[in-house]
Amino acid sequence: NTINLLKARGVKYLFPVQVKTFQPIYDGKDLIAQARTGTGKTFSFAIPLTEKLQNDSQDERRGRSPKVLVLVPTRELAIQVAKDFKNLTRKLSVACFYGGTPYKAQFDLLKSGIDILVGTPGQLKDYIQNSKLDLSNVKHVVLDEVDHMLDMGFAEQVEEILGFAYKKGSENSPQTLLFSATCPRWVYDVAKKYMKDEYEQVDLIGKKTQRTATTVEHLAIQCRSSQRAEVLGDIIQVYSGSHGRTIVFCETKKEANELALNSALKQEAQSLHGDIPQKQREVTLKGFRNGVFEVLIATNVAARGLDIPEVDLVIQCSPPKDVDSYIHRSGRTGRAGRTGICICFYQRREEDLLKQVEQKAGITFRRIGVPSATDIIKASSDDAKKCLDAVPPSAIDYFRQSARELIEEKGAVDALAAALAHISGASSIQQRSLLNSTAGFVTMVLQCSIEMRSMSYAWRGLKEQLGEEIDGKISSILWGGGVVVLGCVCVCIQFYVLGYAFGKKIFIHLLL
Repeated sequence: NTINLLKARGVKYLFPVQVKTFQPIYDGKDLIAQARTGTGKTFSFAIPLTEKLQNDSQDERRGRSPKVLVLVPTRELAIQVAKDFKNLTRKLSVACFYGGTPYKAQFDLLKSGIDILVGTPGQLKDYIQNSKLDLSNVKHVVLDEVDHMLDMGFAEQVEEILGFAYKKGSENSPQTLLFSATCPRWVYDVAKKYMKDEYEQVDLIGKKTQRTATTVEHLAIQCRSSQRAEVLGDIIQVYSGSHGRTIVFCETKKEANELALNSALKQEAQSLHGDIPQKQREVTLKGFRNGVFEVLIATNVAARGLDIPEVDLVIQCSPPKDVDSYIHRSGRTGRAGRTGICICFYQRREEDLLKQVEQKAGITFRRIGVPSATDIIKASSDDAKKCLDAVPPSAIDYFRQSARELIEEKGAVDALAAALAHISGASSIQQRSLLNSTAGFVTMVLQCSIEMRSMSYAWRGLKEQLGEEIDGKISSILWGGGVVVLGCVCVCIQFYVLGYAFGKKIFIHLLL
């Protein structure tokens, strides 16, 4: 039955972490599992626990207390984990308790009886203190995102809840299962108080240097905070397109709200954070999953555990100080074997933070510039062509006469080009600096046949070739000493886009 239900969801085989954890969990052993984001950790405990409960003699009494307790850090993750359990069984009662929902529905579930209970610590603690929830019959305890659950914010609540399920000095304490993509050493130390002396450890990361998902490409773009909203729209257009899904992570709720409402962001976006009422958060997540809008701008509330299919792009507005946060955020893309891209914005003063993420996460960022005008036009054109492919032939017939008139008036190429520009929304495109994303600047490379030993060589060469007035037309020069291009040491120069041109073209290479 379970296999048939899995196949109905498109699951035809198990991932490595699911294979390695099945038998130990089914045999009742305590276990700590660490695997990269997007590798199927929820099913790793959901499948064996569901099988075990269904094969044991079932208690169908009304008001029965739960046999399985799953603790998770966020409401969104609680909903998702409960849904995964429900997709695996038609026989067991699965309940999900979290804050911001009516108590009556949850009381009704308690009265009818629960087999598997998924919840957040705060809500479960309220029920226990009011003597509404009995955990004395719990046989299996799961802490999902265990490093977050045992951290300072939740540790006290978790300890209080588990105190009702674990009997001191008893051999009949529940089976304990701990899962996360990041398990620092201290997690093992804290977890020992809940686990039997002999426990299984499944580590699919081990001593490998790269702790992030191997299916994700990591890029970094230098960008001033004042330019962020404008640059975001261009990056999403080029790397995700109008029809792809993108999650943008911000450090604060205020920043998430401001970005979502910023008119410079071309794509339709909605924000998700802790201040938004629970019902609205659920509607927002459902809309994002169903493709109602393409861009979700979130705080860390969406960083852990959420499995949103086909997220093409993750953007982090700044390098997080906590490297584990970067690992979990980047793990929202490249899931279940798909490839994905994670782009991290940084300012010059954040270079050290970026290097810290590289070192501790075991990755190397590929430093790139913002998309050029050519990149944006190509991506916009590709999107517009996809829109044209989706128009049914029956609708085309209504516009044939207007099309003929337009072709006679403008010519076929100009008419079609104008239509593509309008469909893509790319009627005006700004050139940006490849060095720091500033609008209105074009970046050029200066090449010399002799070695330039200092910046003054570059300035002197420019003035000799282009005249003394060039001083007022160059915004900045980036010295690339030691960087060889075509056998010549080079520097990058920014010209104001309207500042200097040779004839009709702006030369990318200035040959001196």
